[in-house]
Amino acid sequence: MTQLPRTPSFRLEGKRALVTGAGRGLGLACAAALADAGASVTLAARTAQEVEEAAAAIRTGGGTAAALVLDVLDVAAAQRAIAAAEPFDILVNNAGTNRPRSFTDVSVEDYDAVLDLNLKAAVFVAQAVASGMIAAGRGGSIIHMGSQMGHVGGANRSLYCASKWALEGLSKAMAIDLAPHRIRSNTIAPTFIETPMTRPFFEDAAFRDSVLAKIKLGRLGTVEDVMGAVVFLASPAAALVTGTSLVVDGGWTAD
Repeated sequence: MTQLPRTPSFRLEGKRALVTGAGRGLGLACAAALADAGASVTLAARTAQEVEEAAAAIRTGGGTAAALVLDVLDVAAAQRAIAAAEPFDILVNNAGTNRPRSFTDVSVEDYDAVLDLNLKAAVFVAQAVASGMIAAGRGGSIIHMGSQMGHVGGANRSLYCASKWALEGLSKAMAIDLAPHRIRSNTIAPTFIETPMTRPFFEDAAFRDSVLAKIKLGRLGTVEDVMGAVVFLASPAAALVTGTSLVVDGGWTAD
């Protein structure tokens, strides 16, 4: 009798996940997706009310979630908080920002704001979580929220592109360093997603039209478009996937 292979599980029961920037938008969607898949999720963000309400909403929906008020820009405090927690099996390194400016208008303050949050904080949150994973000895999955702008350039996005290209390189190098510990490192690279942070930009009809002209599938992304990618990379279904980028861009980077 033919023995059929079994599809690996996408379920995450028994796994602990940390999601940064989890109070709203993509971060909240990632946390909800992981909780739906069975993970116990810790939602981290600076704003206490926002992250506590988000965690409560997940619990109301039947998931397991806790809030952690955390400013990832305070590297020492973030590392202490992560070290004090039980080890995590999954990290979604999601906290990020953007300051769209023409390159000639970029200021030192802009540079610090974008690179400190999008790159520096991501490095040291990941380091703290990876250290806990190594000590626990059960492997893990680190998922960085990259962007299609980590694969291409874009007008008025010199700093954002710099941070997201750097995140791609970081993730690949982490994948090599952490592979002996069975810890995987990948990025998700979405196109423009409608979130509270991005919605004001789309009120400019010319900008919206220019974006839609490049997305081959003809629509803006939604947070739901990213949720499946997060669950896949966190799950046993992606057991051999590390050091790569899952590009969720509607075909933007296809040409």
